[in-house]
Amino acid sequence: MSENNSGLDFSMVIASIVHDMKNSLSSVMTAHGKWSQSLPEAQRDTPERGVIDYEFANLNGMMVQLLGLYKLGVNQLPLRPEYHEMDDFIEAQLAWHQEVLGSRGISASYDVDVLCPLGFFDRELVGSVVANVIINAIRFARGAIHISAWEEDGQLVLGINDDGPGYPPALIESQSAYVQGINSVSGSTGLGLYFAARIAERHERNGVVGRVELANGGTLGGGYFKLYLP
Repeated sequence: MSENNSGLDFSMVIASIVHDMKNSLSSVMTAHGKWSQSLPEAQRDTPERGVIDYEFANLNGMMVQLLGLYKLGVNQLPLRPEYHEMDDFIEAQLAWHQEVLGSRGISASYDVDVLCPLGFFDRELVGSVVANVIINAIRFARGAIHISAWEEDGQLVLGINDDGPGYPPALIESQSAYVQGINSVSGSTGLGLYFAARIAERHERNGVVGRVELANGGTLGGGYFKLYLP
């Protein structure tokens, strides 16, 4: 065996494994959903189900994120922007998370500025970013999440706000350094924010590049994630 062929492309191996794991997880999620519906009403809405539903969604989001980062790294993540109705887009995102929202007792609402009914973006890529932010918001929200869409300086802005404790000040102050390294307390790698920023940057128009912004406050007073798309 030649030296050039003696090793495996480890990143490709990991990506293949993650892809298979994602398919397996999807099968488990589907089977669990059907099994849960067969249970008596009193056994469906339990704290344990809330944990299971959340972790299913969290694992699925992490795998989508990992595959996306791999494809970004090898320049195999195509951008297919189209016009989308914002009401339809946000409703689809909330519907996807309906079970975990319900099991955690979190109410979700949204509003779309009448002056910004449409957005021009890649639905799959932006959807994966929004899904990950929603899961993070569910983790920290006390009881409510709100999604907004509006236009600001010629850009579409998607804002996701929760009523939790908010982002740590250190994260907000250093958010431009998207990969923070593994935090021994929270276990966070910063890859979620890095992934969101890279997806935002892929959307560009007339020299304006998409970006993300973290803040605290908003209508609900907690974490406030904003995605800017030109």
